[in-house]
Amino acid sequence: MEERPETELISIPATPLGHLTKLNPQDAWLPITESRNGNAHYAAFHNLNAGVGFQALILPVAFAFLGWSWGILSLTIAYCWQLYTLWILVQLHEAVPGKRYNRYVELAQAAFGERLGIWLALFPTVYLSAGTATALILIGGETMKLFFQIVCGPLCSSNPLTTVEWYLVFTSLCIVLSQLPNLNSIAGLSLVGAVTAITYSTMVWVLSVSQQRPPTISYEPLSLPSSAATFFSVMNALGIVAFAFRGHNLVLEIQATMPSTFKHPAHVPMWRGAKVSYFFIAMCLFPIAIGGFWAYGNLMPSGGILNALYAFHIHDIPRGLLALTFLLVVFNCLSCFQIYSMPVFDSFEAGYTSRTNRPCSIWVRSGFRVFYGFVSFFIGVALPFLSSLAGLLGGLTLPVTFAYPCFMWILIKRPTKYSFNWYFNWILGWLGIAFSLAFSIGGIWSMVNNGLMLKFFKPN
Repeated sequence: MEERPETELISIPATPLGHLTKLNPQDAWLPITESRNGNAHYAAFHNLNAGVGFQALILPVAFAFLGWSWGILSLTIAYCWQLYTLWILVQLHEAVPGKRYNRYVELAQAAFGERLGIWLALFPTVYLSAGTATALILIGGETMKLFFQIVCGPLCSSNPLTTVEWYLVFTSLCIVLSQLPNLNSIAGLSLVGAVTAITYSTMVWVLSVSQQRPPTISYEPLSLPSSAATFFSVMNALGIVAFAFRGHNLVLEIQATMPSTFKHPAHVPMWRGAKVSYFFIAMCLFPIAIGGFWAYGNLMPSGGILNALYAFHIHDIPRGLLALTFLLVVFNCLSCFQIYSMPVFDSFEAGYTSRTNRPCSIWVRSGFRVFYGFVSFFIGVALPFLSSLAGLLGGLTLPVTFAYPCFMWILIKRPTKYSFNWYFNWILGWLGIAFSLAFSIGGIWSMVNNGLMLKFFKPN
């Protein structure tokens, strides 16, 4: 973690709109905080773009192991739990008068201490940014390849691009779009990502339930040879459910783009936008999980509902509709890449500006983003199995969403000891840590049991 310049106290005239605020002069040079003209609409676009993505498409896989009752119950509890921790993060953004915590790691350091905060928060937030960007290259490139195959059919198959070449095409598009300078400047892209996410999510489950179900379909949870195998499979399935709820590592960064005063604090428009976005997120996740499981039962392939749609109904659905669905997924992946990469760009530029004490030139900024795009491409080619680790990665990153916010609320807000608020947050926090360990073990067991092929530098 790069050291930031020492904070200085800037006095703003004491009017109804102003107050004493500790401002870091370096923030005016960094992509997350250089623009402070965000609003509730931008917050809704960003949260929806970050909150719905490829991870939603594998929710029916979890239902194949959990069944109807436990699947719906676990999804509902996870949704309510993460909505509560989202509210906590929004409130903690300016929990200390005169101080804004603009990044998740900054808030973790304020709550847990400088060193422990880094240890606890850095890996999961880095994975949720850089790791998600790499996974998006894999998903986006493979979906572009499928889109091309559907549109062209047998006419264009004489010399098709390889999977790696499709990854490169997708990465190049991501790099071009990443030249937008800051988080507020990609609000239009986030709107595109939000609209495409809602559209393809709806199309996927509607197309699935409108087709005839496979004759051998069953809704009984997949049976396994031993109780231990069943337990670990359930833990892995719950990890997939947890992985479906992402974006908490970006909440403070999104809120940091808004102006804030005593009269108009940033948490008001942020929470307004978040409520709208999470209503639509629920409208995407629940129908995909329930409709996908109804359409395919425990025949659901491990790749999720999009793979099932392609495998079972490639000849039943009009080619144009299927191609449009895949194209919308590509657009959504391109948009998601930008918002999940922004914290990494911010970190690169923080390191540069702290050493040089001047803002990045357009060429330096562009160079960082080109470098990051091709490093993500290289990792995607080297580790093409990353997108298959949803259960394990859901367990490893779960504390960012479900546990750490509860602990940070107690340590910063200091509710009355032994009060309901105190007990409630301690219990939720430790439950989150326990689930994280259990889901991670379940994800590892699932990899070993299913014989995950760790084919380095060998994309499918």
